[in-house]
Amino acid sequence: MDLILKYFPDISDLQKEHFAKLEELYKDWNLKINVVSRKDIDELYLRHVLHSLAIAKFIQFKDGSAVMDVGTGGGFPGIPLAIMFPNVQFHLVDSIAKKLKVVNEVAEGLGLTNVKTTHGRVETVNEQYDFIVSRAVAAMPTFVHWTKGKIKKAQNHDIKNGIIYLKGGDLTEELQDYKSAKIYNITDYFEESFYETKKIVHLPMKFRGK
Repeated sequence: MDLILKYFPDISDLQKEHFAKLEELYKDWNLKINVVSRKDIDELYLRHVLHSLAIAKFIQFKDGSAVMDVGTGGGFPGIPLAIMFPNVQFHLVDSIAKKLKVVNEVAEGLGLTNVKTTHGRVETVNEQYDFIVSRAVAAMPTFVHWTKGKIKKAQNHDIKNGIIYLKGGDLTEELQDYKSAKIYNITDYFEESFYETKKIVHLPMKFRGK
């Protein structure tokens, strides 16, 4: 929890309360339904919560905007972002039902009203969003295919609508066909060594011929 306050000292008392409760909720539910490895659950704030919040350093989502988290797993990055941006609607999608049960229970335990979930493949979702976020669920070409047509054309942010992807390692080959993709080092935001190879990829969506 101290990690969150280190980088986000101005959050509200309610947000502090929500972030503080995450560990208890995840540890409790992880005993029943294993969605986070034991090592990761012991370092929940470093490996999951703060990692998710790197997106909040990259962009401030505006009130009323809509964000989809694809392959959310146990709720990352969607749940921490929903706490950080209470006036933004988050749609968390995953094809594994037991993981979404944990997500739903955590969201309910925190009283989050800006989170909805869908059990299924993202291709079946027929809505559009300002941004689609994810933590490395697939190579970028596959992810772009999955999410085609799901980005809103209307721009409300200084950063162009599109995909915001948390990924690590060498992305040269994976992104070679995406000239507009920009890569940002998470070490620009957080000093912990865990983030040395971790990056944010922003891929703005183009609307050719439309």
